[in-house]
Amino acid sequence: MIKKAEHPPHRKPCETVQYKALFLSEFLRVCGCFGIRFLLFVLEVLTIAKLDHQLNEEIRDKEIRLIGADGAQLGIVSAAQANAMAEEQGMDLVKISPNAVPPVCKIMDYSKFCFDQKKREKEAKKNQRVVEIKEIRMSPSIDTNDFNTKVKAAQKFLNDGNRVKVSVRFRGREMAHTNLGEKLLMDFAASCSEIAGMEKNPKLEGRFMAMFLTPKNSK
Repeated sequence: MIKKAEHPPHRKPCETVQYKALFLSEFLRVCGCFGIRFLLFVLEVLTIAKLDHQLNEEIRDKEIRLIGADGAQLGIVSAAQANAMAEEQGMDLVKISPNAVPPVCKIMDYSKFCFDQKKREKEAKKNQRVVEIKEIRMSPSIDTNDFNTKVKAAQKFLNDGNRVKVSVRFRGREMAHTNLGEKLLMDFAASCSEIAGMEKNPKLEGRFMAMFLTPKNSK
């Protein structure tokens, strides 16, 4: 009697949630708290998103255009042939361009690919600068020294790449002289004109008149 050839088990590049939970409970039972830091690292790797790629045996196209792990063009082959080549190298077959005719697949270490991509995303997020809006408040009767001090503060904010909201608050009878507040704001903008531009002319809202300054050369 001829025995059927045993096929190697399918590769599973992404573990299921149930397996992760089982792994967690077993690991904690064996290692206790000693290996928690290592476990957190392992779980981070295992939970890397699979994105939208088809992998390995999921790829069942009759023909694909294959790219080697080194970027070499390996021509058009069957999905079965490509899977065998990837398995021989201990890597994964990843469909990277499903809409092409035929679809384009690449041999790669998919877990490493996902890990590196997540690392790059973290670095990009870390280096992404958040522009803040700083606020400077004045009264229509502000003296020259205080005015100059506030101008210097605004210039520092602008040099740091932040937007600055400059406002004047009117109290009681000062509401009858809002033109003084407008002139004050225009003078303030002129004092910062070398490094900032005024987004809009000063606008009165309730008892406040405000304008926004934007740095000309953000860092």
